[in-house]
Amino acid sequence: MPDTMPTIELRVSPALPEGAFRIEVDAAAAPRIRVLGGPYSGVIYGVEELVQRLGVAEPGSVRVPVTSLERRPKLAYRTFWTWDHSTNWELNQIGHQEIGVFNPYGKPPGGFLKDYKRMVDFCSQNQIAAIVIYGFFRDSHGGVEAAQELTRYAKERGVRILPGVAIGAYGGVYWEGNNQYNLATWLNKNPGFAADMERGVGFQLQDLSFPLNFPRSDYTRTACPSEPANIEWMADALAWLVETVDPGGINIEGGDYGVCGCPRCVARRGEREAASRRDDDAEFWSHADMADNFPRLFDAARSAGDDLWLYCELQWDNLLDPAAHAPLESLPAGGIYQHTFNRGYWDRAKSELTPEHIAALPTTNNVIRSQFACQWNGDERTERYAFNAPVFAELAQKAAEVNMQGLTVWGEPSPFHVSTELSYLAFGRFSYDPSLTWEQFVATDVASRVGGAAAAESFIGLMQELDAQPALDPRRLLSIRAEAVDAASSQSGDAVRRWLWLADRANQRSYMGY
Repeated sequence: MPDTMPTIELRVSPALPEGAFRIEVDAAAAPRIRVLGGPYSGVIYGVEELVQRLGVAEPGSVRVPVTSLERRPKLAYRTFWTWDHSTNWELNQIGHQEIGVFNPYGKPPGGFLKDYKRMVDFCSQNQIAAIVIYGFFRDSHGGVEAAQELTRYAKERGVRILPGVAIGAYGGVYWEGNNQYNLATWLNKNPGFAADMERGVGFQLQDLSFPLNFPRSDYTRTACPSEPANIEWMADALAWLVETVDPGGINIEGGDYGVCGCPRCVARRGEREAASRRDDDAEFWSHADMADNFPRLFDAARSAGDDLWLYCELQWDNLLDPAAHAPLESLPAGGIYQHTFNRGYWDRAKSELTPEHIAALPTTNNVIRSQFACQWNGDERTERYAFNAPVFAELAQKAAEVNMQGLTVWGEPSPFHVSTELSYLAFGRFSYDPSLTWEQFVATDVASRVGGAAAAESFIGLMQELDAQPALDPRRLLSIRAEAVDAASSQSGDAVRRWLWLADRANQRSYMGY
């Protein structure tokens, strides 16, 4: 190796926050580059930044940046939210599904790892810190061994895997299979511990134009949150989870498809519930249930150490409603509290939410969980594949503006779809640095992928035209297709694929007649 080749030193620095990094360059005759990174992911992010900045001076040598730099994430908690069955990142396998919660797993047994390892790689390269997975444990896609392999793989790449679990719902900790911490297994042994639901299992989301029907099955069984044995079983299950797979955290919710209405639950919730539950959501979830049971589960999960991210989902569309937050005063300070926005509520929060609202919350670490741009929105054409980059940028900037600490978005579709790829890139870039402008993002991240500044402007305009119109003139669809094919012919590398994807999207619309 020539003496002029740089020496690179990698070092974890506890003085830096998680995900932060500093690159120090000593531009002497024999350059030395030191990459310092905060715990878990900082060194990896620093190396990715360095790789992007290094250039080739001549064959056998590299050009080293002469200035040092430091970057810190503004939003600490930057997370993808997923279901295992509808996460489709490995495209060359059967069994893809697009929507659902109580779905069987239809892919080959190895499909789980194929999908999520691709997602981990993308997150590692683009400063997305964590992935929530509902359906994390299934016998049909590898059970404990596959879960262990995924968390190991992700940890090596600086990405936190957060299994999704619900208190007495969604299968418990072990979603599907022959395991003592599977909810159906538990209730089969203890039928008296089942919930007495206020209504049948199911819900209707405001942003989805059709109802979600959940047929009765083992998947939909629920346990009474007022039964102490159920909560102790959940606590034991979480301790087992942490010990068994060493996750980066856990996403805990109270179950959002029904509430137990037994006399014990009604009495326990009492006036707190009357003050915090609205007529339109009273059937589906309870802040009082979470407030009463999350602290015990938080302690059980933290028994292995305080490095875990412990998300607590606070359900839908009430961040601007102080009465809804009253039951939450007993929640532990170390939790990460997700306030879910549907699209209609985001339109309101964007204009009304202030730092004073967040400062008044009883919870300390607060994040937005966007319940749109996902499988739960739309009619014939879901927002799942729409160009959501602008709204992801706005969400990140609003979270930073009001002093929230994170943002969670859905991450199920593959970034092969260019609208999805660019949306994910916007999520990663703006949640790490909300001071970024849209123009800077387009100039750096979009232009470099589609063939330059003019190409980026054209590509975005055509995507948004296809998204915005419920029906386009057939001649216009053919014109968009021709424009995309023509652009592809003048490009090289992956830019060709991206323009051909856009042509195919117009082609599909043309074939379907709208």
